[in-house]
Amino acid sequence: MNEHGGVALVTGSARRLGAATARALHARGYRVVVHYRGRAHDAEALVADLNAERAGSAVALQADLRDPDAVHALAREAREYWSRLDVLVNNASEFFPTPVGELSMEQWGRLVDTNLRAPVLLVEALAEELRLQHGCIINLIDVHAERPLADHPVYCATKAALASLTRSWARDMAPLVRANGVAPGAILWPEGEGGGAMPEEERQAILKQVPLHRTGEVDDIAGAVAWLACDAPYVTGQVLNVDGGRSVTA
Repeated sequence: MNEHGGVALVTGSARRLGAATARALHARGYRVVVHYRGRAHDAEALVADLNAERAGSAVALQADLRDPDAVHALAREAREYWSRLDVLVNNASEFFPTPVGELSMEQWGRLVDTNLRAPVLLVEALAEELRLQHGCIINLIDVHAERPLADHPVYCATKAALASLTRSWARDMAPLVRANGVAPGAILWPEGEGGGAMPEEERQAILKQVPLHRTGEVDDIAGAVAWLACDAPYVTGQVLNVDGGRSVTA
């Protein structure tokens, strides 16, 4: 358990991996800031569940991570709500294809602003607080940061850059702050919003390359984040692949 009543901010945590991560950290004793962009109902429902388990232990904050002013406001509000912040989980992400020759500046902005610029701005805004609390940063990356996914060059590039930032932050913010990443493999298939739906034949092709021959569970990722936050005080600068062995195949 987190015995000190720490606070964790999880971006993009209204549903899917983010919600599972918020639940996992909450189960370890953290108070949780549930960030969302447009899914207020999902975020408020999650917060209600967490507060029913432990009163006053969760809050939902809205912010569009493509807006730098909103990102700074989120950092300030998350820090001020319980007068501390111990863990920053950069989970929010955009995912959709950008085949070569078809990239628009709107697509570029969505991917880069959300997947890369927002984590940088949050770390910059919260660095002093994280140092004060001897906290940690955990970035949700992707196995495709190292193994590019066809027709997704910009998405993969943002995740590769976030992996590099993870190692840089681990070096530059030591010894007071740890920075690590979790790189999911096939956990949840992308949904249709933004053109990100994945055809069944592509799903099966991916699973054939996974030694465990199956998708993982959201709790596999959430558990890895909770382990890095709570049980790994001598681990920093690492990206943990949670991918059913995909990263060791040719």
